[in-house]
Amino acid sequence: MTSCRSVMGLPLTLCTVGAVQSVTSMHNVIYVLCSLSPTILRFDATTHQRLRNFSVNVTSLMSPHDIVACERTSQLYIADYECVWRVSGDGTDVQRWLPTTPTDKMNPWTLSVTSAHVLVTLPDVMQLVQFDSGGNELRRIQLPSHFVPRHAIQSPAGTFIVSHNDTQLDRDLVSEVGTSGEVLRQFGGSGLPSLRWPDHLDVDSRGNVFVADTYSRRILLLDTQLKLRRVIVDERQLNSKPLRGLHYLEQTRHLLVALDDSVAVFDLSDH
Repeated sequence: MTSCRSVMGLPLTLCTVGAVQSVTSMHNVIYVLCSLSPTILRFDATTHQRLRNFSVNVTSLMSPHDIVACERTSQLYIADYECVWRVSGDGTDVQRWLPTTPTDKMNPWTLSVTSAHVLVTLPDVMQLVQFDSGGNELRRIQLPSHFVPRHAIQSPAGTFIVSHNDTQLDRDLVSEVGTSGEVLRQFGGSGLPSLRWPDHLDVDSRGNVFVADTYSRRILLLDTQLKLRRVIVDERQLNSKPLRGLHYLEQTRHLLVALDDSVAVFDLSDH
């Protein structure tokens, strides 16, 4: 269901459902993943009208918790318990994509896509692993042993932006790391209250970084040096709901935000 755009910086509500987990878009369609459900909700990205849902019809789907899309391959990727599924945009073709062999083990937590490459965050081994569209491993980034990653995305410069907990400092951070895992710069909430479980990230073509600061109930915009530009969505605009994920539509300058029970659409064209 949809509603009219509201005033005073409040969002358009794309849908009201239970247990929204993640949101993404591809070819002008928005896809919404709900917790412990095989059903993917779909909406027109321009009109926000509801489209036909589809179900990921595999009996071994256990705990889907993140969804991303790749426009180059026209595929969706879903992080599940111990595997990643690849799903066509209409839901008709579903394949267990990773791991590629039954003997391999992995526990993917979150995903991101840059070009046709899929980046998988593995918090249990403090690693980021990047795959090509065929599921072939391109690189494996070993993070410092005191980093517990939650989400990662590749920047336009080829580095990696990671939201994580630092167990040495006992605090949450957003860090930029190189391809060897070396830490280049960090943001811990300078000028603001400390980060509280920064989770999903997104990046625009200029390298600006969107941060879902989950339990502070806000979305931050950082520049290419991970310095704070502004708080672009605050607790009032989120109706005090914790965040589940975000996705930036750069062409229309709309920010999709997954909340506990809905998806909100924020128009950033005036920012």
